[in-house]
Amino acid sequence: MVNQIEHKLIKPLFDILQKERFVTISTVDFETGGPNVSAISWILAKDELTIYFSVDNRSRVIQNILQNKMVVINLIANESTYSIGGEATVKQEKLSNVPLKLALVEVKIKEVRDVMFYGSKIVTEPQYDKTYDKDAAARLDMQVMEAMKKA
Repeated sequence: MVNQIEHKLIKPLFDILQKERFVTISTVDFETGGPNVSAISWILAKDELTIYFSVDNRSRVIQNILQNKMVVINLIANESTYSIGGEATVKQEKLSNVPLKLALVEVKIKEVRDVMFYGSKIVTEPQYDKTYDKDAAARLDMQVMEAMKKA
């Protein structure tokens, strides 16, 4: 069975991407031309057609996007796995009002695919725990998410 391709976020995915979330992002490696996958958590659906995320502005993700704008965000949510493909651009080299040197990346969504294998569903979504100072992590997370919402 072929899954339907959407050209924007469906409501459950938009709603899920209103707060910090574990996702992976795939870019084209600027040195090898092969795939490069990174895990990130600072991600926000700005609207149904646009996703923002933040990473260290010295990250390989940024270097890759500057050479090739094509990205895929892998999101496990809504009892399934989604591939969100689009074109990424660095919207801000340094996110305002955040103590770290984080870049703000804008992804213009081209397609959203449910890529879960047939006859199955996700029963437990990925969870993670911050392993450094919990209060400092919570403060930083709030600063980053607020800065992305205002961008």
